[in-house]
Amino acid sequence: MPTDSMYAVRRFEPADAPSLFAAVQASLVELVYWMPWCKENYALEDAQNWIRYTEEAWSNRSDFPLGIFEASTGSVVGGTGINQINKAYRIGNIGYWVSTPHTGRGVARFAAKQAATLGFKELGLTRLEIIVLSHNLTSQTVAESIGAARECQARNRLYFHGKPHDAVVYSLVPEDTAAWSEAQ
Repeated sequence: MPTDSMYAVRRFEPADAPSLFAAVQASLVELVYWMPWCKENYALEDAQNWIRYTEEAWSNRSDFPLGIFEASTGSVVGGTGINQINKAYRIGNIGYWVSTPHTGRGVARFAAKQAATLGFKELGLTRLEIIVLSHNLTSQTVAESIGAARECQARNRLYFHGKPHDAVVYSLVPEDTAAWSEAQ
C-alpha cells in the first residue's frame, strides 16, 4: 500500500504537462475506453489545456482537480479530485484514474483518501459520492477499499459511449474517515 513517501497528491502546475501527457500515453487504451476526456490522438496540447483548466477551476472554486505524483521522480501517475459540487447541500463527487504502469499498487485508494480529506477538511463538504459504471469492477473495489458505502445501483446514471448506463453509487461522510488513521 502506498504511503506518503511513495506518492503525493497535489494541484497540477504548468510544468507537469509533459509528464501528464506521458502518463496518458502509457494508458491510452484503458483511458480511451473509460474516460470521456481521453481520445486516441491525445496530445501535449490537451495536457496543457487540462492544466490551464485546473488552475481556473481552483480559482473559481468550481472543481478541485489534483494530480497523483510519484514522490521520488515527480512524475504524474494519475489524477483525482472533487467535482460536481453542490454548495447548497455540501456534497461533491470523487473521481480517480491511475496510469496503467502504476495500477494494482493501491495508488487510487491512496489518492481517493487524499481527495476525500480535501473535501471534508478543507472544503467543508459533508458527503462525497463515487459514481461508478456497473461494469467497472476495479473502481468499485477502490471505493469499497476506502470504506465508501454502496448505496444503490442507479439506472441510467452515467452517459457512456453514446448511451445511458447504470452505475453504482457509493458515499463517504466525514465519520467514515476515522478508521483510516487507525488502519494506516
